[in-house]
Amino acid sequence: MTTQTTPIGKALVLGASGGIGGEVARQLRDAGWQVQALQRGLAEPAMQRDGITWLRGDAMVRDDVQRAARGCSVIVHAVNPPGYRRWAELVLPMIDNTIAAALAERATIVLPGTVYNYGPDAFPLLREDDPQRPVTRKGAIRVELERRLEAAAGQGARVIVVRAGDFFGPQVGNSWFAQGLVKPGQPVRTVRMPGDRGVGHQWSYLPDVARTMVALLARRSTLAPFAAFHMAGHWDADGKRMAESIRRVVERRGGRARLAAFPWWMVRLASPFVATLRELLEMRYLWRQPVRMDGGKLAAVLGEEPHTPLDQAVEATLAGLGCLPGQAA
Repeated sequence: MTTQTTPIGKALVLGASGGIGGEVARQLRDAGWQVQALQRGLAEPAMQRDGITWLRGDAMVRDDVQRAARGCSVIVHAVNPPGYRRWAELVLPMIDNTIAAALAERATIVLPGTVYNYGPDAFPLLREDDPQRPVTRKGAIRVELERRLEAAAGQGARVIVVRAGDFFGPQVGNSWFAQGLVKPGQPVRTVRMPGDRGVGHQWSYLPDVARTMVALLARRSTLAPFAAFHMAGHWDADGKRMAESIRRVVERRGGRARLAAFPWWMVRLASPFVATLRELLEMRYLWRQPVRMDGGKLAAVLGEEPHTPLDQAVEATLAGLGCLPGQAA
C-alpha cells in the first residue's frame, strides 16, 4: 500500500536551470514542496523531470509567470541575465513580473541577494541595515530591485532576501569559482586568484545557501513582511584560503596544482571587444578590498547557519565541475 504525502506547499522557481535556482528547487522538492519551474524552449507545455514540474515559459513574459505561479505560496526569483549582460534591459522587468504574480497569489518571494547593493562606505563588514550607496550600474539596479520588493511587501506580498558571497558548488554554473579560479571539464593544474594580495573575500557554498532559504521559508510567518539576511558563509581572510583548499583537495586526489595571480591585464585588453569582460572589470573593486558579511541576524533566527566544511564543499564542487584528477573532460 502506497502512502500519499501531502506537499508542504507549492513553489515556483524562476531560474531553476541555473546554479542557485536549481539547488533551491531540488532542496524544496526534497523538503516536501511541490515544485514548478519555468523554462524557455521546452518541447512540451509541461513535463516532469526529477520530481519537478517544468513549464514552458519566459520570466520576461508576465502572463507566463502569472500562469506558472497560480496556486503557489512561494516564488523563488533566482533568474539573472547570464554573463552580467543586458542587466539594464532585463533585471527590473523580470522582478516586476514576479511581484505581479506574488501579489496576485499573496505569495512569498525569495531572492538570492548580492553585495553589489553596497558601496565602499559600508565595507569591510556588511550588515543588513547598512546604507546602500552602490558605485556600479549593476549595484544601482539591485538597489532598485530590492526597493520594488520592499514596496510589494507593503501591498500584501512577503519577501525574504538572502545576501551571500560569491557562489561555489557542484552545479555552480556562471560564477567566479567556475570561470576564474578553475576551468570546468579540466583537471586543475593552476588555481587563479583574482584578489589583491592579502585582501579577504567572502564565499558561499550553494547547497548551504539553498538550505538557508528553505529553513527561512519554514519560518516565514514569524518574519517581517520584508526580511533580509546576510550569510557568513566561508570567509577567506587573506585571499588564499579558497585557493589553498583547492590545491589540498587536488593533491589529496593524486594531482598537483600551483597558485597564480588572475590575469586581469588580459581582461582589460580584451574588454573593449567582449561585453562580459567589461562587466567583470567593473566589479573588480570587490577583489581589491575586503568585503565580509555579518551573519549574526541569520544565526539568531535559525540557531545556526548551515555550513559545510570548506574542503568538503570544495571537493564536491570540483567533482561537479569535472576538475578532479582522473575525471574525463
